[in-house]
Amino acid sequence: MTGPRYTPLVQSLPANVPFVGPEEQERARGAPFAARMGANESVFGPSPKAVEAMQAEAREIWKYGDPGSHDLRAALADHMGVAPENVLVGEGIDGLLGYLVRLLIAPGDAVVTSDGAYPTFNYHVTGFGGSLHKVPYRDDREDLAALIAKAAEVDAKLVYFANPDNPMGSWHDGNTVTAALDDLPEGCLLLLDEAYVEFAPDGTAPRLSSDDRRVIRMRTFSKAYGMAGARIGYAVGAPGLIRSFDKIRNHFGMNRMAQAGALAALHDAGWLAHVQAEVGRARDGIARIARENGLTALPSATNFVAVDCGGDGDFARRVLAALVARGIFVRMPFVAPQDRCIRVSCGRPEDLQALADALPGALAEARG
Repeated sequence: MTGPRYTPLVQSLPANVPFVGPEEQERARGAPFAARMGANESVFGPSPKAVEAMQAEAREIWKYGDPGSHDLRAALADHMGVAPENVLVGEGIDGLLGYLVRLLIAPGDAVVTSDGAYPTFNYHVTGFGGSLHKVPYRDDREDLAALIAKAAEVDAKLVYFANPDNPMGSWHDGNTVTAALDDLPEGCLLLLDEAYVEFAPDGTAPRLSSDDRRVIRMRTFSKAYGMAGARIGYAVGAPGLIRSFDKIRNHFGMNRMAQAGALAALHDAGWLAHVQAEVGRARDGIARIARENGLTALPSATNFVAVDCGGDGDFARRVLAALVARGIFVRMPFVAPQDRCIRVSCGRPEDLQALADALPGALAEARG
């Protein structure tokens, strides 16, 4: 009996899981985490109005979701100051990344990203046979000028750039991004991942024409809006590019409860402001805990803080393992020299206290 006849591309790929989920880690350790501070979720939760909208929509769950996400697209267009034709709703940024790569990248096509940036993007590129070209970070920030220069060198069709950045929490001024587009090679698209932009200083988001065919920007309800489990994100780009997604996207991939919740969340500016304030306080708290333990917290424009452990990647991995053993779920960058850090998501006061209690022992174990 023969098995499935995989494509040569799939046969050539290693099995790869970009992130091991905290649930799997909890099963492996046989106990739940005391503080879940590794996945950059919003422990502060979604808007109560979003929860109420999703609960009401549960009675209608026998219906498919609106394949055009009409009401949500209209609201997002108003929010972004564009037309509905500029907006696409999808299954989180992860889903939209997969669709975009499928649209643009054939086997062998060049794609440029930063070494150590979001691994799920790389997962999509290699899954469709693209050729990844990586540029190192500079001063713990993605190097936009170097990314664009590499794109010209390798004739890239797509450049990935996150602003603010994950995993370091760094950011560029929006005017820098706008100016850099003038150097983008002809026929190359800049993918601007703005998953954390709601936490960033004013001016981080560039002012771009809705018809600019050089760029597509992606945002999410997973972070500031506290709806990571709903899997809902959106893209903003030129109308022709947005229409092209209809050729390949899963038209019934959107959960109607998520659509209703996102619409309600978008209209609850008060809750967003509350979460932003809580994140600001938590960032300060994580920085304080780091200082008290002789560590350095990097400046952050996100809902997490990269904490420099003061050694190399092996030392930071020992710190991380010791924290996990003490019930604190955190993650860390994958690539040197950024892997000298651990990445701590913002939490409630009780989460920060759990971190403060566990970190001295974790550091002693890592050093010992």
